[in-house]
Amino acid sequence: MGFLKTGLFVITVLVSGSFAGLIYGGLNLAIVEPFLDDATNIENQNLFESGEESDTTEFWVEYYSYRSWQKGGQILAATILGASLGSLFGIVFAYSRKSLPSDNNIRKTIVLAGIMWFVLFVIPFLKYPANPPTVGETETVMLRGILYLSFIAISGFSALGFYQLYKRLEANKKIIAIIGYGIFITSVFFLMPGNPDKITAPAELVDGFRIFTFFTTSVFWLSLALILGAFWQKLSPDVSTN
Repeated sequence: MGFLKTGLFVITVLVSGSFAGLIYGGLNLAIVEPFLDDATNIENQNLFESGEESDTTEFWVEYYSYRSWQKGGQILAATILGASLGSLFGIVFAYSRKSLPSDNNIRKTIVLAGIMWFVLFVIPFLKYPANPPTVGETETVMLRGILYLSFIAISGFSALGFYQLYKRLEANKKIIAIIGYGIFITSVFFLMPGNPDKITAPAELVDGFRIFTFFTTSVFWLSLALILGAFWQKLSPDVSTN
């Protein structure tokens, strides 16, 4: 029985995450890719002007072939990412479900998704907002990645720590844990170094890319909450632990 429940849980979180990732990938392909096309066109013009590449038929054939492959792979990559985040979300939900408000699992998953969206995406995004390819130097790619992932880890693990404190405090003192997290993550926000690269791309390109990236990622978290919540409400993969 335990084996079957474990299998049902794994299937539930993987399918939920994959569907949410599919939605995410489709949205990115529809509304974010045009900004990537504009950004890569700017990069190409810079390559031509610097003499690193020549504006030839061979160059454009290779470029369009690569971009077609890249766009096609985006759906698969988003689905894999969705399955991974869906697994994380499912595990967190399984452990925290009883402490979340409401008797309805869909409402519970929406609450949890809102918290994880804010902690793992919004706060890091405010510090290190997404940039199109034309922004940033090749030499700083690793540094930017380390800074962004480090902030996600700090935000996530500190939220988990303050949640443990929240559970141990009396009802009239739980606000202390929330305020504590706010003070801690605000301090980290200002102490961590800023983006090492200057923004040289057109403002409308950068702003549009950031706005739509924020939108599609937010839709992903909402989709994940609704899909997993609906499956959980129907299948109750943890019914044996109730």
